[in-house]
Amino acid sequence: MTAAHRLSLLQEFYEDRQRLAQDHLTSARHVEDYQFNNTYQYIIAREETHLQWVANAITRLGGSLPPPAPTEPGTLPGAQAIGRDLERQRAFVERWRTRVAGLTNARDRKMLEVILGEALEHAQLFADAQAGRKDLLGRSDTGAGERGAVLPNRWIE
Repeated sequence: MTAAHRLSLLQEFYEDRQRLAQDHLTSARHVEDYQFNNTYQYIIAREETHLQWVANAITRLGGSLPPPAPTEPGTLPGAQAIGRDLERQRAFVERWRTRVAGLTNARDRKMLEVILGEALEHAQLFADAQAGRKDLLGRSDTGAGERGAVLPNRWIE
């Protein structure tokens, strides 16, 4: 695999991953259940880390980052958004699994394999949320934060 082909693959992966991260950010605005929204926040934070890893690899090869992809309007209710995000997450992993396995650069291949592995974990979180499980990120000993909804606007003083 040439350096130019490797760079192109990383840029395409970045663009695809960025689109999913933007979709998850949009979905999080419509998922009002506190536990499910916290799960989205966790997933989004990991995706930001993944994007930074891939961005570093792209710039290390002398490439530039693709422009942000346009986002879809987030008009789906929370439960439907979770289902859509589950399917898109699984499709992302399937789309990239074979291509990542073919990377000859061990460092980049391992980085993308870690990202795909975490994407599968995120898909499982979406599946658990869709099934109504509330203990997605663990249980609180005190019961704090186990009920309620996310406010529509952030309180700012």
